[in-house]
Amino acid sequence: MAFMNYQVVSKLNERQISNLLDLYKNEFWCKERTREDTIKMLAASDIIVGLVDENDGLIGFARVLTDFVYRAVIFDVIIKPTHRNIGLSKQLMNTVIKHPQLKNVEHFALWCLPEMTSYYEKWDFTSNINVTLMFCKNVSNNKYYYAD
Repeated sequence: MAFMNYQVVSKLNERQISNLLDLYKNEFWCKERTREDTIKMLAASDIIVGLVDENDGLIGFARVLTDFVYRAVIFDVIIKPTHRNIGLSKQLMNTVIKHPQLKNVEHFALWCLPEMTSYYEKWDFTSNINVTLMFCKNVSNNKYYYAD
């Protein structure tokens, strides 16, 4: 597939939300996401970057949670499988990193598989940050939690 025309959108319409759910179904890390939760997630995301084709179908997506000053965390970087390896992920990442609302953010972060670290190093991402990422599942319904 040759490089194609696309447009950048900052909000998804109903059809594009369905397209996003189809993209999620192709990936192990998000295949269980529901429409209801995805709509909530979109509403709570600070910045949405969608790439749409000439038919207004979603072919790429990323979202950002940020305080617009110190930190921005990039999530869900995804390109439609039939549109990969033609430079769209580079365009998607450039659009996110150069987003006008993020121009003063001090640090960007993202999660990726180990085999993807060299790809994201093109934007100066590094795993050598001398901090420990800590992660836990929501424990609000769990009897094991720390309380004073």
